[in-house]
Amino acid sequence: MDWNVKRILAKTNYKIHTDAIKENLIFEELSPQEQRYVYTSEADLLNVALFGKYAWQWRNENPNEKDKNIRDSATIEELIVLTNLENMNALFIQQGLNQIERLKKLREIAIMQLRQLKGLKSVENLKQIGE
Repeated sequence: MDWNVKRILAKTNYKIHTDAIKENLIFEELSPQEQRYVYTSEADLLNVALFGKYAWQWRNENPNEKDKNIRDSATIEELIVLTNLENMNALFIQQGLNQIERLKKLREIAIMQLRQLKGLKSVENLKQIGE
């Protein structure tokens, strides 16, 4: 159950985020490899904003977790914030903000929202559902 709750939360705004990338950052001139890089770069932007590190850094720090990724180890609070960050990043992409500007804003939002969610009754209820 815990895994299912986390996966649902992680996927909530995924389409909104990837559509914004596709519509604003992916160009016909890009090779398939370059397009994958753009998507990966945007996913890592969210990782840095939320977790303070790239996915590869987490993998290096957690060599025994080969079947997992940074988001699999996230708390419910972090996953809630991640879905919010996906939505915000999609908006910032559509507004034409560059990646550095977006990272600064997303990091501020992540820190603020994590503080706000700490100990919140509804988040605690979600944790109980997941147990």
